[in-house]
Amino acid sequence: MVGAQAAGASGLIPPPAFRHFVAIDWSGAAGPRQKGIAVALAASEGGPPVLIEPERTWSRADVLSFLREDLPDDTLVGLDLGISLPFADCGAFFPGWQDSPADAKALWQVIDDICAGDDYLSAGSFVDHPELSRYFRRHGGREGDRFHAPDAQDRRGRFRVTERAQEALGCKPYSNFNLVGAAQVGKSSLTGMRVLNRLNGRIPVWPIDPLPRSGPVIAEIYTAISAVTAARAAGRSKIRDLADLDAALCVLGSAPIGRTGPVTDHASDALLTAAWLRGAAGIAGLWSPAALTPTIARTEGWTFGAP
Repeated sequence: MVGAQAAGASGLIPPPAFRHFVAIDWSGAAGPRQKGIAVALAASEGGPPVLIEPERTWSRADVLSFLREDLPDDTLVGLDLGISLPFADCGAFFPGWQDSPADAKALWQVIDDICAGDDYLSAGSFVDHPELSRYFRRHGGREGDRFHAPDAQDRRGRFRVTERAQEALGCKPYSNFNLVGAAQVGKSSLTGMRVLNRLNGRIPVWPIDPLPRSGPVIAEIYTAISAVTAARAAGRSKIRDLADLDAALCVLGSAPIGRTGPVTDHASDALLTAAWLRGAAGIAGLWSPAALTPTIARTEGWTFGAP
């Protein structure tokens, strides 16, 4: 079963009744700790979203430990990263490579195995692999000869089906094979896949895993979707002022933070998206987008909230 599939007159079954909503703004940056990681929580009973340990500089290993050991029951976790790579466009993650994995979980395992010696759950060994580097655009003008799909018209690289759906909302996704530029998400996605692999199935990852009847559940998020829903233009989705954050929370029907002053865009992304998840999680249709086939679910996954 993919997502919340048909039952009853509406054609959909209700999603789980989550009680906690956690949004994690992720980072693929080098080093033992990442200033770009922020973890926010919104409770089902209302109130403003809050940062979990706001003074902490999280590491990727810290987040893995939190997910394994400290996550409240019945929690929907949104991870701001790509949970897989493009597959549908070429029928493979790495067309032409004989060891290309068959599905997303096998991809996570391959990444984690190749990067086993990389500190801090980083993924440098994967993108520098003599065969796999051919599929990535890296710094220094190093674009692999397989970065583009054969006969590709889009010079930005390969995209998943869900990323094309994001574009329909006005978002501007980057290819997960692109590792260049401030907005690239490739490094974040690869490091995140190492974390997903190390969870070892402890928490279902929708839609690669079927949506269970109760939490916890992990879903991919794209924080620009929550910003667009909160009436922010996709091109100005980043919020760095608490008054602007409160205005966006108000649009989502959330209680405000109630303070003034600056806020990092990492913190505001996590806070706003936690509040958005609280409102969006109960919309059954978001768990069953029309283009989400069983094959796409198993290979590419999906971004929660993309149509």
